[in-house]
Amino acid sequence: MDPRAGFFASDRSGIAITDGFARLPPVKVKKAVITAAGKTQRTLPLQTLVDRDGASRSALAILAEEITAAGIEEIAVIICPGDEAAYAAAAGSHASHMTFIEQPEALGYAHAIHCAAGFTGDEPFLLMVGDHLYLSRTEISCAAQVLGTALTEDCAVSAVQATHESKLPLYGAVGGRRLAGSDCLYQVETVLEKPTPTEAEQRLVVPGLRAGNYLCFFGLHVLTPTLMEILSEQLRSGAADLSSALSELATRERYLAHQLQGRRHDIGVRYGLLTAQLALGLAGKDRDEVLTNIVELLAQSHT
Repeated sequence: MDPRAGFFASDRSGIAITDGFARLPPVKVKKAVITAAGKTQRTLPLQTLVDRDGASRSALAILAEEITAAGIEEIAVIICPGDEAAYAAAAGSHASHMTFIEQPEALGYAHAIHCAAGFTGDEPFLLMVGDHLYLSRTEISCAAQVLGTALTEDCAVSAVQATHESKLPLYGAVGGRRLAGSDCLYQVETVLEKPTPTEAEQRLVVPGLRAGNYLCFFGLHVLTPTLMEILSEQLRSGAADLSSALSELATRERYLAHQLQGRRHDIGVRYGLLTAQLALGLAGKDRDEVLTNIVELLAQSHT
């Protein structure tokens, strides 16, 4: 298949050209990959939280629920050697839909993604990180939003969030131009991993964003087989890096960033698990109870 063509397709009928890239009729994304093999990340998906419906679930199960609710049933989880039993237990009923793939050595995030190359094959896939939870501000989940964009636009899509420059050391970021007629989609032109504020100001300014804010990754992507090919090329030459691979992807095929209607919650940062739990509680059926408890706690802290 032409490397500049879309991969969300089953045949070559109805080829169209958009932004200089060939596009083919789209098909549904059927597979998802969750990365959870990072040295400081491996226990985070196993943490238990009270979900919006008031039930206690692991972070892994909450992610799996969002994935399956968006219509994907095949999930690969990239884990450290020896962690499969703990992850299967944490996944609960979702474990039957999961393939656990060990990353044999701690060779980084991009290498962990590439460990799923055999699972994803020549199909597009949803990629999520195991130490983030996502809360949509609409009835459509964050995963469903980015999947819908990938299907409609027939290309790779990374979810992004406007992020203050003080948090740039935590995230990869993109620069590009807003698509005509859209207030949330951007043609990706530049990708930088954890840029400094100076680098971001020079290369990642996006018209329309508040000063000092940049489009940083959400930890949620829909990617094409081309990404796995680029990672393979990188690994053959040495170490792989996702941000540079995504930057290369933008030169080979159409690649968009989608500023989602939602928030990411990184449970791996300081107080991240607490913040995620509060966000889940305030978005769920027990909102009034959670608010009451917060008010009482604040009142007690001032006495």
